[in-house]
Amino acid sequence: MKRFFKNIKKYYKYAIRSAKAELKSEVADSYLNWLWWVIQPFAFMLIYTFVFGVIFKNNTPYFGSFVFVGLTCWDFFNRMLTGSVKLILNNRELVTKVYIPKYILLLSKSFTYLFKMFISLFLAFGLMLFQHVPITWHIILIIPILIVLYTFSFGISLILMHFGVTFDDLNNLTAIGLRMVFYLSGVFYNIRTKLDGALSFILLRANPIAFIMSEMRKVLLENSLPSIEGLLFWFVIGILLTAFGVHIIHKNENSYAKVI
Repeated sequence: MKRFFKNIKKYYKYAIRSAKAELKSEVADSYLNWLWWVIQPFAFMLIYTFVFGVIFKNNTPYFGSFVFVGLTCWDFFNRMLTGSVKLILNNRELVTKVYIPKYILLLSKSFTYLFKMFISLFLAFGLMLFQHVPITWHIILIIPILIVLYTFSFGISLILMHFGVTFDDLNNLTAIGLRMVFYLSGVFYNIRTKLDGALSFILLRANPIAFIMSEMRKVLLENSLPSIEGLLFWFVIGILLTAFGVHIIHKNENSYAKVI
């Protein structure tokens, strides 16, 4: 991991510049430009709120904010994983011509996803104020939850990025797996109240995104403390996944250019 941190220190400025360039290119040919980063999450929140709040009569308190917080958490995780599978292949010209640690590509990509997540969180806070959600000091506890979310997502994405080079079907398998996880994560329903004890217990412990989403809602909407033990557990898992991902990338560093 010493080599990993050395490379992060060396290349982080490149990762930031690359992320800025990608964000600018995304909206360069759009009339609404950066407004799409606001419109997209807000539109999905309205759709899910109408379908599950009005049609299916979900009586969860502050349901709009509940959905928005869930979507914010899910979108970051989903983007990290789906964006990592073909990341090396999509940067073929860079990888074959210039040496750069491959996880720097993922680091740069993650910065763009973090930027969009912070926009969604800003909108979520605005919606919370609109719905008169009580704001207390618990809101600052979202910081360790976001750290756990990033660490876990980064670790899995490193592994997917490596195997995505040689495993052509990984992209489709990842999409299918994420779709299943989406419906089991409680984006638009409260796992703790809508499911029975045993199923709720299993989902909140076996599904890290369901757990992280639930803890985020606790501190933002319920003004309660998160599970420190649970956060520490998934943070350690995220660190181990990251260490494993860095190891296999370092081990295969010189072979990627030959394969692609």
